[in-house]
Amino acid sequence: MAGRLKVGLIGAGVFAGYHANKLAAHPRVTFTGVTDLSVTAAGKLAQIHDAQVMTLKALLETSDAVVIASPATTHGEIAIQALRSRCHCLIEKPIATTAEEAAKIVALAASEKLIIQIGHQERLVLRAIGIEDVGERPVRLEAVRNSVYSPRGTDTSVTMDLMTHDIDLCTALMGQAAERVEGSSGCVRSQHPDMSWARLSYAGAAAFLESSRVAEESERRMKITYPSGVVNIDFNAKTLMHSTPFDLNADFGDTDIARDSLGAATDIFIRAVLDGTPVLVSAEDGALAVRTAIDIDTAGQ
Repeated sequence: MAGRLKVGLIGAGVFAGYHANKLAAHPRVTFTGVTDLSVTAAGKLAQIHDAQVMTLKALLETSDAVVIASPATTHGEIAIQALRSRCHCLIEKPIATTAEEAAKIVALAASEKLIIQIGHQERLVLRAIGIEDVGERPVRLEAVRNSVYSPRGTDTSVTMDLMTHDIDLCTALMGQAAERVEGSSGCVRSQHPDMSWARLSYAGAAAFLESSRVAEESERRMKITYPSGVVNIDFNAKTLMHSTPFDLNADFGDTDIARDSLGAATDIFIRAVLDGTPVLVSAEDGALAVRTAIDIDTAGQ
C-alpha cells in the first residue's frame, strides 16, 4: 500500500487524546476522524486536530485503519466490527477482555490478511535497553506494577489493565506461553480485582508478578535474573542497573523509542500496514496475554 494511510480514532478519553496527538503528527497519516459514545468529548478532541466527528460506521467506511482506544471491555467487539469492515487495527491493550473475542480477532485478521498490533509499548523499553539482543533466557522474573486509584480502567481487573504489560514482557523474554499459571486477586474499591499476584512457570524458569491500582504511589519495576547476572529496570525513573556481561544501554531513557514509546509504536504500526514490516506486538501475543490474565483472575475461585 503506497501513499498516506487514512486512520480513524475510536475513543475520546485521556489516552485516546494521546493517540490523537501521534496520528495528527505522523507524516504518513491522514487523520480521518474521531468517534465516541460522547459526541461532546469526540467533538472537543476532533476540534484540536481539525478532524471530523463521525459515527462508528462512517469512520470504518472512511478509514484504512483505526486506533481502538475505547474502554477495555469494548475492544473486542469494536475490533471484530473493524476487521469485518476491512480496517487494520492498532488496539490498545488488552486486545479484548474475553478469550473468545481475542481468538475471533486473531482468526479474522488472518483470514482477511489484515494487520493487528496491540498496545503493549513496554516492549520498546526492552528494545532500547538492548535486552532483545541478549543471547540468554531468564531463569527468574520479578515484576511490580502499582498505581494510585483512578476510576479509569476499572471496567476490568487490574490484571487485565496493568499486569497485562508484565505478562506480555514475560512472553517477549521467555519466548513462549507459561506452562502453568497460578494467581490470586482481590477487590478493594471496584467490582473487579484491584490487586493481583501471579506465578507463571516455564521450563526451568518462573515469573512472579504483582499489581495494584490502589497503591499509595506509582511503581513499575522488573528484576530479570539470567544465568550470568541480574538486570534491574525501573520503568518510571527510566533507570537500569545490572551485573551481567551484556552490552546494555544504561541511558535507554534518552532514546527516542523509550522517551516517546507511544509515538514509536504508532510509527511501527503505520509502517507495518504501508511497508509490510513486522508489528511490535501481534494479535496472537495479545490473545495470549488475555488468556493468561483470565487464568490469574480465576485461579483462586
